Amino acid sequence: MEISIGDKIIMKKNHACGGNTMKVLRVGADFRLECEKCGHIYMISRAKCEKNIKSVLRDEIDRTV
Repeated sequence: MEISIGDKIIMKKNHACGGNTMKVLRVGADFRLECEKCGHIYMISRAKCEKNIKSVLRDEIDRTV
């Protein structure tokens, strides 16, 4: 699955605050995500994150530079 820094992902399960939209801050073996609703930043393993992604909202920035 192709996920880049700055993408917004919608998770299958809600965060503790009730939000399910996360912003990707770091990509690698682990993802660093920020909850769009409460601002909480946390890290999650790539396998667990990719399993729980419902959809990806891409940035409109041109990434071919």
